Amino acid sequence: MAFSIIQSFLIRGVAACALFMSFSACSGFKKEELIVEEDCELHVEAPETFTPTVATKLGRQVDSIFTQLHKRKGFNGTVLVTKYDQIIYRGAFGYADFKTKDTLSTQTVFQLASVSKQFTAVAIMMLKEQGKLNYDDSLQVYLPDFPYKGITIKQLLTHRSGLPNYTYFSDELWPDRKVDLSNDDVLSMMAVHKPNIYYQPDRTFSYSNTGYALLASVVEKASGQPFAEFMREHIFEPLKMNSTYTFNHELVAQTGKVASGHIGGRRKRLPDYQDTVLGDKGMYSTVEDLYKWDQALYTQKLVKRETLEEAFSPTGKVNRRDESYGYGWRIKQVESGDTVVYHGGLWHGFNTYFLRNPNDHSAIIVLSNLTNGSLNYMKDVRNFLYPVRSKNTPRSAQVASVN
Repeated sequence: MAFSIIQSFLIRGVAACALFMSFSACSGFKKEELIVEEDCELHVEAPETFTPTVATKLGRQVDSIFTQLHKRKGFNGTVLVTKYDQIIYRGAFGYADFKTKDTLSTQTVFQLASVSKQFTAVAIMMLKEQGKLNYDDSLQVYLPDFPYKGITIKQLLTHRSGLPNYTYFSDELWPDRKVDLSNDDVLSMMAVHKPNIYYQPDRTFSYSNTGYALLASVVEKASGQPFAEFMREHIFEPLKMNSTYTFNHELVAQTGKVASGHIGGRRKRLPDYQDTVLGDKGMYSTVEDLYKWDQALYTQKLVKRETLEEAFSPTGKVNRRDESYGYGWRIKQVESGDTVVYHGGLWHGFNTYFLRNPNDHSAIIVLSNLTNGSLNYMKDVRNFLYPVRSKNTPRSAQVASVN
């Protein structure tokens, strides 16, 4: 890589919490309560080396990294970073709307793009626990018009269905792009036109937005509720994710503090006819609410521990790379040796990144409303927080090297 954000920051030294275009102070060592403390069976105590001073320094270093990313690569968005269940940094850089110059804050709402998939997966897991579906069920059990046989719910969860991507075939088959596309429309196009599958089911990993759109339809059929209503009633409201919702035009228009998506050159993107397909994308949230979500995943508030562990279990290599996929999460071993789960998202003016490390209960949450490639440097951020650990350095002592 020709330019490393981390290298630049180390050369320049550790700066104090920077003033940036939309100021949100480094929170330093800030303890936040868990969503449901009585349910949290996996709380991780911080080691003695993780002192308030160390946490504050770490937060300042994270701020310096994103300040350089903002200045040099045009990063525009919000950030929240945690370690040992504590917020060590939150910040906002740039504008919610470049035309009006509305500044961002950590309460600004963003389209989550493919980070939405993990919510859809948990909805499926909840219904499985309720006995309303099984992972090995054929899709025709819930969607009788679905034209491909032998495809199961689990194959949709793990991107092993081989289905073609609706974001491509609908460009050819949808007659009027001024008319919103729905999940039912996607299913109807598949039933009528039966576009060619990419692979036979379960042959290989093939990332599929279609699969998660179909899972949203399964949620509706199995629960008897509209997808958005199910998500609100069973996930967002119980977790007090008050700024999180599933897309519709009215909600986006009525909700304040919603970021506008921008594409290269800072041009505001126009609404797209595929925006209204849900399950693969379409969740709107803030970094603050995603922290609540992160913490809830250490509890049994939504599903049992053993059910949730399936979501974080590898189901096969992803295109021969050193990572796998669970249910709505990518799974990877990072340079420190820790196994993390993460997902990125990219959708018409929005770019997102959410990583969780269950070993130290840390998280990196980044939401951007400018697709200019700046989130390509999240590997640098990850390498800083999870550096290569020497054989003689225990995990608990790793953070003490911050200086």
